[in-house]
Amino acid sequence: MKTNRQNKILEIIEMGEIETQEELIDALQREGFNVTQATVSRDIREMKLQKIMTDSGRYKYIVQKPQNSTNGHFAYSHTLAASIISADYAMNLVVVKTYPGMAQAVAAGLDAMHIPSVLGCVAGDDTLFLAVRSGPGAAQVAADIRKMIEK
Repeated sequence: MKTNRQNKILEIIEMGEIETQEELIDALQREGFNVTQATVSRDIREMKLQKIMTDSGRYKYIVQKPQNSTNGHFAYSHTLAASIISADYAMNLVVVKTYPGMAQAVAAGLDAMHIPSVLGCVAGDDTLFLAVRSGPGAAQVAADIRKMIEK
């Protein structure tokens, strides 16, 4: 339930400008999640969501930019890891298998991380493809995802 809710939060903040917890609660309730302010507040903290000012002067929630590790690779969130079953690559494509209904939320989360070697994601119901600039880059992205889901 928590993973589904947090994936839905990622999807909601990627699709629109959510300025307040109340707006997020309303959006979650429209999607069938019965949540309280305390639950949403806890999710925001756990997911390390941040508020930024938009060009219009309003604020909106975003996924925190990943912190580069000492080897220069990106960090994934626990919520994304809990939704992923496997990752492999062929040439410059990474294929990520997720639980049913989770591929689009995982793709939105990965897109929000702005991984330099990833050109973009295409998601279905339980599978997503990441187009990566090079074969070695795809191998590294797939390896990083596998490390993340092993934890």
